[in-house]
Amino acid sequence: QLRPVESGGGSVQPGESLRLACTFSRFSSDDYWVAWFRQAPGKEREAVSCINSVDDTTHYTSAVKDRFSISRDRSKNVVYLQMNNLQPADTGVYFCVVDPKNLRVGSLYWSHSRSVDAWGQGIRVTVSS
Repeated sequence: QLRPVESGGGSVQPGESLRLACTFSRFSSDDYWVAWFRQAPGKEREAVSCINSVDDTTHYTSAVKDRFSISRDRSKNVVYLQMNNLQPADTGVYFCVVDPKNLRVGSLYWSHSRSVDAWGQGIRVTVSS
């Protein structure tokens, strides 16, 4: 089964930056989204950003717009989430999802029952002063 692997999390102070990486093997689909979700204690999991495999179209939730940037290194099959000016509200467990079944982020509304919906184990990001 496809299993993304996240890396790059950690503990930082407000205003600092982290770059998360999601690595995954290629699979049968060639048109899909790769998304980052996050979940904070007591809050529902939410999609933060996503990028399209074909044309690199990106979407961001308003809370991270202009601070986070998602990108893809096709030569390495890695998706990154650059997180700048981190704030305590960004604290949570971040998950990489390849070809999510359901996705709402920014202006994107996506639902595809046949999606692979491959979730990583999650990686912690802690922002505190």
